[in-house]
Amino acid sequence: MKVIFLEDVKGRGKKGEVKEVPDGYANNFLIKNKKAEPATTANVSAMRGQKKAADREAAEEKAAAESLKMKLEDDKTVVELKAKAGTDGRLFGAISSKQVVEALNDQFGLKIDKRKMDMKEPIRALGYRNVTVKLHHDVEANIRIHTDEL
Repeated sequence: MKVIFLEDVKGRGKKGEVKEVPDGYANNFLIKNKKAEPATTANVSAMRGQKKAADREAAEEKAAAESLKMKLEDDKTVVELKAKAGTDGRLFGAISSKQVVEALNDQFGLKIDKRKMDMKEPIRALGYRNVTVKLHHDVEANIRIHTDEL
């Protein structure tokens, strides 16, 4: 019996695959536990439609990430942050990724999730920094940050 797998089944198939399996296994385990459905023409065409929609949605997400990357890496996009500092240029506190995201939203109206920023440690000194942001699994951008004394 041909079935379409609705989820990964170890040793049998991955989600979305159409495979031939024994009738008893298909009826008594896969279909009963909603791990697969019979591979009728209607089910196969519905699966193809869902796959096309998912591909289109993924392409739209990537395009949105690319446009956000262009805005973030523009020469005019420099996040300005002010903080108290000592005479040696070291900050009295530290600037976290949350503060950078809030400043980016306030200054340029761009919203980014702070967890996507690749800031290994907070900013503790005055000057310019580049911070990498993972916008999509294929798209990374660099944010320029300028820390100045208050």
